[in-house]
Amino acid sequence: MLLAGKKAVIFGVANNRSIAYGIAKALRDNGADIALSWLGEALKKRVEPIAKELGAAFTFPCDASRDEDIAAAVETVKGHWGKADIIIHAVAFANRDDLQGRYIDTSRAGFALALDVSAFSLVAICKHFEPVLNDDASVLTLTYYGAQKQITNYNVMGVAKAALEASVRYLAYDLGERGIRINAISAGPIKTLAASGISDFHKILNHIERYTPLKKNVTIDEVGNAALFLVSPLASGISGDIIFVDAGYHTSGIQIA
Repeated sequence: MLLAGKKAVIFGVANNRSIAYGIAKALRDNGADIALSWLGEALKKRVEPIAKELGAAFTFPCDASRDEDIAAAVETVKGHWGKADIIIHAVAFANRDDLQGRYIDTSRAGFALALDVSAFSLVAICKHFEPVLNDDASVLTLTYYGAQKQITNYNVMGVAKAALEASVRYLAYDLGERGIRINAISAGPIKTLAASGISDFHKILNHIERYTPLKKNVTIDEVGNAALFLVSPLASGISGDIIFVDAGYHTSGIQIA
């Protein structure tokens, strides 16, 4: 058991098809105790059965765009565990209207919302949770290739993910003073609730399956296994990095069918 005795706080499980679910399951299967967040009553009704299925120690409410909610989550974790070893940040949001058409048409308010929820929430969570993280703790977030290259209809989320990836590098220095590591997984496109907001997402899936080196789309289990490695002692020398789990798509140039 790679994570026996470790305590993992997981933000962003939406349902049993979400990437965060795949990560939560991989961590649980390898000995970690897990706790899951939920946002609003609608998501609470989805998360609590998942928590029961995975044997989570507890669930807690948290809007990651509100400092007071994150602070309350810290107190909840302290009350149950005292300290934590792992944080999984799988939080992102942008207005649906900003995930289609031209990026240049993004509204000021839509830009601020996407950057706040999708990027700054990682900074805020790290800041609030830092006092309750053990010295060998690990933080992991989720990004996408659209942070580095233009992807049709990804638009403002690509800019938000670019800010998220830059934050990982800067946070690695801040947290590294105590031996706390932080990394990101850049997962290939997966049919999740979050992805449903991206226009023509099915075309992206079809394109990846045809042109990626492994000729397939990745699964939440494959991302979960990579996450397990990154938060485990096996990755003790890795911090501030972006690890691609995308069937090799990011290595591709021009492909001729």
